[in-house]
Amino acid sequence: MILWVLVACNQRPTAEPDEQAQQQPGKKVLVDLSHAYSDETVYWVTAREFEMDTVFEGQTEKGYYYSAYNFSTAEHGGTHIDAPIHFSESGKTVDQIPLDKLIGDAIKIDVSSKALNNPDYLITVQDLKDWEHQHGIPIPDGSIVLLQTGFSQYYPNKVEYLGTNERGEHAVKLLHFPGLSPEAAEWLVQNRNISSIGIDTPSIDYGQSQYFKSHVILLGENIPAFENLTNLDQLPPKGFEIVALPMKIQGGSGAPLRIVALLP
Repeated sequence: MILWVLVACNQRPTAEPDEQAQQQPGKKVLVDLSHAYSDETVYWVTAREFEMDTVFEGQTEKGYYYSAYNFSTAEHGGTHIDAPIHFSESGKTVDQIPLDKLIGDAIKIDVSSKALNNPDYLITVQDLKDWEHQHGIPIPDGSIVLLQTGFSQYYPNKVEYLGTNERGEHAVKLLHFPGLSPEAAEWLVQNRNISSIGIDTPSIDYGQSQYFKSHVILLGENIPAFENLTNLDQLPPKGFEIVALPMKIQGGSGAPLRIVALLP
C-alpha cells in the first residue's frame, strides 16, 4: 500500500519535503502545483474567463442538502495543458497524449533570481546547461522539465502576473512575463529527449512574443506544455515525479490541468 502526505495548493509544509519524508518514513509527499479555478483565474487576455452558475444549493423539499453547478471556461486558462495540436497541425489532441508524457520523473530548473528582476526574461540554453553542470548530469531522457521563474507569487494579480489587467486584442502588446527562449526550446529538441515541459507563467513563450516560436518548436515535436503552475518553490531540483492529468477533451487543443508532484 502506498501512503501519501498531501501538501495543499498554496500551503507550505511545516518542514522541507525531504525533512518530512525523514520524519514519516515510507510516506510520499504530494505537492499540488495547480491553481484553483474561480472568478479570479488568470486567462489569456483574449480568452473566455471562468464562469460558474448555481443550479441548486440548499435543502430540498425532501429534507436533504443538495448542490450542483454549471461552469464554462476556455481551454487555455488557469493551470492548464497545451496539447501539441495547439501549435502543430499534425500534433496530438488532449485525448491523444500518451500517459507517459504526463506521468514520470521530473526535474526543476530555477531561474527566479534572474526572472523576478526582469519580466521579459528569456530562459537561455546556458540556464539549461548550468543546471546540468551543477548536478553533474544531462537532463535525463524522458524527463518532465519544470521551469521556475517565481512569477506564481504574483497570481492572481493580473498587473503583476500578466503585465496588464486590460483585455482584448490590444492588450496582447501589453503582456510582460518570462518564458523559454526559442533557442533553448530548439536546444532541448535537438540535444535532449524530454517528455513534456511546464512553467509558472501564463505561457511557455514570454509575454512579448509575437510568433510563439517556443510553442511551435516544442509542440511540433509532440511535447506538451503545462502553464500557470504554482508551488514550484517547494520542489527540489531533481529526484521527484509528476502526475499531470488534464480533462480528457476529445479533439481539444488544451484543457484544465490538475498537476501534482510526488516527492520521496
